[in-house]
Amino acid sequence: MTTISMTVNGKAVTGNVEPRTLLVQFLRENLRLTGTHVGCDTSQCGACVVHVDGAAVKSCTMLAVSCDGSNVTTIEGLANGAELHPMQAAFREHHGLQCGFCTPGMIMSAVDMVNRLGPDLDEKTIREELEGNICRCTGYHNIVKAVEAGAQAMGATGQRVAAE
Repeated sequence: MTTISMTVNGKAVTGNVEPRTLLVQFLRENLRLTGTHVGCDTSQCGACVVHVDGAAVKSCTMLAVSCDGSNVTTIEGLANGAELHPMQAAFREHHGLQCGFCTPGMIMSAVDMVNRLGPDLDEKTIREELEGNICRCTGYHNIVKAVEAGAQAMGATGQRVAAE
């Protein structure tokens, strides 16, 4: 076992893991942060996207030990108490989900997109940037609209992900 320490959603955490433990496993099993989903086990679907040191990553392909000393933000870390992050609120308001399984990864990818590219995103850019995230329920129309609205709201408030 290896002892690792990192900051997750603004809180210092420490845990003992086997060297082969994936970040998604550490988050879900050790920390009980189950908003990060495992959908494909092959890094194809994007349901496991979290932010590590400010960048979106697929946590099903990262070893937890590689994140020792890192700052990790999960979907649980976006909201400010009962107040949803603007991207979360936009997904709710614009019906950017159906079953909700892909939603955490979509939102985390969308926030990263805005952080990197700014709030003025067109449909083509959003669709291209979300290519690594699969939704099996929707036609992506409402997801794109939600990302557009969330990006504008983030731009209006100057909000980025906290702790990054």
